[in-house]
Amino acid sequence: MSFAFVFPGQGSQSLGMLGALGGAYEAVRETFGEASAVLGFDLWKLVSEGPEEALNATERTQPAMLAAGVATWRAWRAQGGGAPAVVSGHSLGEFTALVCAGSLDFRAAIELVRLRGEFMQAAVPAGTGAMAAILGLEDEAVEAACREAAQGAVVEPANFNSPSQVVIAGERAAVERAIELAKARGAKRAVVLPVSVPSHTSLMRGAGERLGERLRALDVRTPRIRYVSAVDAGAHSEPDDIRQVLVRQISSPVRWPQTLRAVSAGAIAQVIECGPGRVLTGLNRRIERRADLRFLALEDPASIATALTATKAC
Repeated sequence: MSFAFVFPGQGSQSLGMLGALGGAYEAVRETFGEASAVLGFDLWKLVSEGPEEALNATERTQPAMLAAGVATWRAWRAQGGGAPAVVSGHSLGEFTALVCAGSLDFRAAIELVRLRGEFMQAAVPAGTGAMAAILGLEDEAVEAACREAAQGAVVEPANFNSPSQVVIAGERAAVERAIELAKARGAKRAVVLPVSVPSHTSLMRGAGERLGERLRALDVRTPRIRYVSAVDAGAHSEPDDIRQVLVRQISSPVRWPQTLRAVSAGAIAQVIECGPGRVLTGLNRRIERRADLRFLALEDPASIATALTATKAC
């Protein structure tokens, strides 16, 4: 039996994240120091002290989450944690997965995701985009609500997170129409998210083109660990293929249920979330209910010790 690692994306950040790990493991602070040298500001101070509005700015959130995932990975490895059989990530977490799999250099990836955030922020004028979580409605009904609400504008499913949880995104007025139509179709709740960038929609294609230009000049290597993309729940290993997936990803919906099932197939005994928060762990438990599959999250020294024991017992 073996285990898988999954890496969270934007939305899992919080002030004080990784505080317990940073106090226990030198690798965590060293990782943030590397990122800070690239970014030109103290990233650890930002995630520790804020202000929260600055941390939540897309061009800062993305490098912060990448650094947090890689720092947790390095702490895991420093404690004797083994390499997983497969890695994947939710949205931005795919970049973290590729760094940990040896496909991307960490410093280069920090600069890349900072630019990715800037490109995304610039793709849609501030205040004109929106995202909302639709809860308690089947995927097909959410898709139908988006089609009806569009009326020549853009509103699309952006994240298929778990059964009956879909995030939609697009132009603000169209998102508002889709919320009302989803409620009329029986959605239990619709929650507008505090995000103005409509990620993973066709509105991001221009940002994807700009990202692609950067990727062409970036050294991308064959991953040392099997990498599964949440764009299509498929494994990707060729550098040019990975570049294309990362471009597609920015304007394609996240398909997390299919991805988790691909990641956990076969002789996988644990799926371990590597990074701040437990968002993916919560989603994973709602998606896959196999009795022989355990979901863990690395968030402090105690949880790392628990995961070490679990994986070594395989």
